[in-house]
Amino acid sequence: MATKKTKKETTLVIVESPGKTKTIEKSLGPGYVVKASMGHLIDLPKSRMAIQLENRFEPEYITVRGRAKLLKELQKEAKKSDHVLLASDPDREGEAIAWHLNNALKDKTDADIKRVVFNEITPNAIREAVKQPRDIHESLVNAQKARRVLDRLVGYNLSPLLWEKVKNGLSAGRVQSVALRLICEREQEVEDFIPEEYWSLEADFVKGKTQFTAQLVKYKGAKPELKNEEVVKKIIEEIQNSECKVSDIKSQDKTIRPKAPYTTSKLQQDAANRLNFTSRKTMQVAQQLYEGVQIGNSHVGLITYMRTDSVRIAQSALDDVRNWIGKNYAKELPEEAIAYATDKSAQDAHECIRPTYVEYTPDSIKDYLSRDQLRLYSIIWERFVSSQMNNAKTRTTSVDILAGDAVFRVSGSKLVEKGFYQVMKVLSAKEEVTGNVPALKVGEILDSAHKFYPEQHFTQGPARYTDATIVKMLEDKKIGRPSTYAPIISVLLDRYYVTRNNRQLMPTVLGKMISKILVESFPEVINEQFTADIENKLDEVAQDKIVWNDMIGDFYGPFKKRVDEVESSTKSVKGFLDEVTDMKCEKCGKPMVKKLGRFGFFLACSGFPECHNTKSIPLAKCPVDGCDGDIVERKSKGRGKSFYGCTNYPKCSFISHFKPIDATCPKCGWFMVEKYDKKNGNYKSCINPDCDYLHSADEEQIVPENVE
Repeated sequence: MATKKTKKETTLVIVESPGKTKTIEKSLGPGYVVKASMGHLIDLPKSRMAIQLENRFEPEYITVRGRAKLLKELQKEAKKSDHVLLASDPDREGEAIAWHLNNALKDKTDADIKRVVFNEITPNAIREAVKQPRDIHESLVNAQKARRVLDRLVGYNLSPLLWEKVKNGLSAGRVQSVALRLICEREQEVEDFIPEEYWSLEADFVKGKTQFTAQLVKYKGAKPELKNEEVVKKIIEEIQNSECKVSDIKSQDKTIRPKAPYTTSKLQQDAANRLNFTSRKTMQVAQQLYEGVQIGNSHVGLITYMRTDSVRIAQSALDDVRNWIGKNYAKELPEEAIAYATDKSAQDAHECIRPTYVEYTPDSIKDYLSRDQLRLYSIIWERFVSSQMNNAKTRTTSVDILAGDAVFRVSGSKLVEKGFYQVMKVLSAKEEVTGNVPALKVGEILDSAHKFYPEQHFTQGPARYTDATIVKMLEDKKIGRPSTYAPIISVLLDRYYVTRNNRQLMPTVLGKMISKILVESFPEVINEQFTADIENKLDEVAQDKIVWNDMIGDFYGPFKKRVDEVESSTKSVKGFLDEVTDMKCEKCGKPMVKKLGRFGFFLACSGFPECHNTKSIPLAKCPVDGCDGDIVERKSKGRGKSFYGCTNYPKCSFISHFKPIDATCPKCGWFMVEKYDKKNGNYKSCINPDCDYLHSADEEQIVPENVE
C-alpha cells in the first residue's frame, strides 16, 4: 500500500526591494518564495490631507495609485502559502510597511503572518532571521504614523498659506524648513562678514648643505601682529643681519585612537569630505552594497543596513574582525575588543554600518564593484577594521630659531607607531605626517636668513554649509533622523530653495523669502528646539511611553490657531517683488517686469498673456570698452553649467565663470564677483584681471551715491 505524501509547507517572504529577492530565495532554499512590495503599497493620498481631525487624527490610508495589481498578486501568493514573513527594512518605515501588508493580507489567507528583519543580506543572517519571527511592534508603527501625521498637518497647513500669501506651487515642511533656516542664517553671516588684512612671514635658513623654511611665531616675546606690509618690512629690516641660533627643540608624542564604526550621519559626512559624494548619492550606493553585488557565482550583500545611529557591533562580527587582524596584523590586535559608546538618544535598533565579510577586502573584490561602490565600500571596511586595532602614535618635533628679537619655528610630524593606520588607504590622515625637521642642536649657529617670504592674507568668514557640515549640524541639534538627512537636502535642492555651488549650499532668493515668512510667522515651530523635542517625543511613542494621538493633539490646537491668525493678519506679498523696469519688450514694446520664479528672478513682458516674452536679468554692465551690453546668466550645453556672458554675443565674447555681485570695484569700475578656493574660502574680488582689488575692511568707508 502506497504511503500518502505529506504536502510540504510553503513560506512567502515579502521584502521591500527586488534587488535582494534572488539572494534571499537562494539562501533559504526550497519551500520559500520571495517577493518584493516595492516600498509602500498603502499610504496617505497625495491629493488631500486625509487626516481625521475629529477622530483623534487617524489617517485615511489608500492603496497607492498603480500598486493595486501588485497588492493583489501578493494576496494571491499569500493565499497559497502556509506562512508569510514580512521582511521589510529594519526601521520604523519598514515596520509600518509590514503593518500595512499584514492588514491587507490577513483577511485573504489562513497563513500565519509574522515579521522578520535582515540586518545584513548574507546566508547565515537570513537563515537566522527566519528562525526568529516575531509580531509587528505596534509602538514602532505608531511612531512612524505620528511622524507622518505631524508632517502632513504642518505641510498641508503651511503650504496653502504660502500659495495664498507668496506664490502658487510653494511648499513647506516641519523639518526641511528648519534646515532651510539654518542655511539662510549662515548665508547672512557670510554676507555680513568683512575680511581683514593680515600678513605672515617665513624665512629660509641654512645648515651646511641643508636649507629649510621656518615661520615667524614670536616677535619681542609676543605673538606678532602683522596687520600690514609696513609692519612686516620693518621686522625684516631689523633682523635680516642678526645672528641665527637654535634656541629650543621640543618633541611631543601624541596618541591617536581609532574611530568608532560608521553611523549613517558619519558615513555621509566622510563620503562628502573624502569622496565628494552628495548625501543622496551616498545612500543610493550604500543601498546597492547592502542589497548585494554579484561576486563570482554568488550575489553577496556586502554591508549591514545603512540607516542606523548606533555604533554597536554584533559579537560574531567582533570575532571575525579580530581573527582577521590576528592573521594579518597580529602586532596591532588589542588584548580585548574595543567597545564604543552609542549616543543616549540613538535608537540602537540594529548595529553599526560594517562589512558583512571582513575577508572581502576592497582590493580582493575591486573587479566586481563600480568605481563609486568600491570607494564607498573601502571607507566602510577601513573604518570598521581599524576600529578594532591598536592606537597609532605620532611624534611632533619643533625647532625654534632666534634671529634678533624674532623667533622662527619649523615643525614636522611622523608616525612612530602605525597602529590602525596599517589598514588605512582612502581614509589615511595626511595631516598626521608633515615635513621633515633637519637634525639640529640647541645653541647651534645657522647661516643668516637668506630669503624672506612675506605673504598677504585676508581673514576667512564663516563657511557655508556643505552636505557634510549640514548633516553634522542636523545630527548635533537632533533635527531629523539618519534616514531623513539625505531627503532633507534633496527636497531643498529640488524645490530650488537652495542651490549647490562648489559643494556649498546657498539659499536662493525664493528660499530666503520663504524662510523669512515662516520664521517670523511660526517661530515656535520653525526652530531647532521644537524639532528636537518632537524627535524625543517620537522616540517616547516608539518606546510605548506616550500615546501618539495625545502627542499630536497637544501640538495641533495651538498650531492651527496660529495658522488662522497668520492667514487673517498677514498681507499677501504675491507680486510684491514684481518690479516694472525701464526696459522695453523688443517684441511688443511694453515695459518688462522683474518677476520671481522657481529658478530665481527673470524679466517678463507686462503684456502677458498676449506676449510671452521672457529673458534673463542683467547682473552687471559689460566692462569691455565700447560695449553697451549686459552680463546675464547662461547655461552651457550638456551638463548645463552656469556661466555669465554679454548679451551682445557673438559681437562681444566677454565671459565670466564667476557670478557678478551687486558692487563695482572702487579701483577700476569693473564689476565684483564672489570667488571660492580652499586656501581663502569665500572672498570677493574684482573681475578685471589687471586689477588686484580685494573686498576688505576698507570698503566700509565706501558710501553708495544714492544714500544721503
